[in-house]
Amino acid sequence: TPPETLKEERQSGCVPPTSLEGNSLKKSSWGFLVTGIVGGTLMAVYAVATPFITPALRRICLPFVPATAKQIENVVKMLRCRRGPLVDIGSGDGRIVIAAAKEGFMAVGYELNPWLVWYSRYCARREGVQASAKFYISDLWKVTFSQYSNVVIFGVPQMMPQLEKKLELELEDEARVIACRFPFPHWTPAQVTGEGIDTVWAYDASSFRRRIRGRNQDEQLGSCVRRISQNSICIPNSVDTFVW
Repeated sequence: TPPETLKEERQSGCVPPTSLEGNSLKKSSWGFLVTGIVGGTLMAVYAVATPFITPALRRICLPFVPATAKQIENVVKMLRCRRGPLVDIGSGDGRIVIAAAKEGFMAVGYELNPWLVWYSRYCARREGVQASAKFYISDLWKVTFSQYSNVVIFGVPQMMPQLEKKLELELEDEARVIACRFPFPHWTPAQVTGEGIDTVWAYDASSFRRRIRGRNQDEQLGSCVRRISQNSICIPNSVDTFVW
């Protein structure tokens, strides 16, 4: 453009089209950048928050509440003189599993929140017990606990009756179950320690299995009585069996 023409355009206030296009491109670039930052932030928040929010939407909610130092101390006290593998059902940030590993147990934690599992693995490595403290992403209702001699659970009242039945079916007689914050509704604890939210209940599987055997005998006796009422002959053969 001739210099005379540019001078006239400046005096008249006219901006060349190339300047307008440049400003428009700059504004578009800033718009895309801001949109990308906002979108990325929202995606990151969603990815982190979802594993913590999802449990609240389940029929039985097991929220993450970190164990206190006193609770861990009480759990360790209930494990003294115990042997065999240990499992923490809903292991959260891994404090119980790591504390048990430091006491010499081969300890495993099952947790549904992947962020907590990864953090627990990091803490186990930092504490130097990664060989004896393992963590897995899993739903507790899909895991079988028959191989564990020690079971720790930080439960809620809504889940305890159902978990009670599951453990009754799966655990061996020598197993011990340690409940924190809330007791099991039908079992009689062998030991209780702590107070308030730090209370810990210890249950021996041999005790609640006797309750199961007694319940089964009552059911057999009831069946026997019904058969008698239907003109059948029912002869008790032993404590555990009946012969018709």
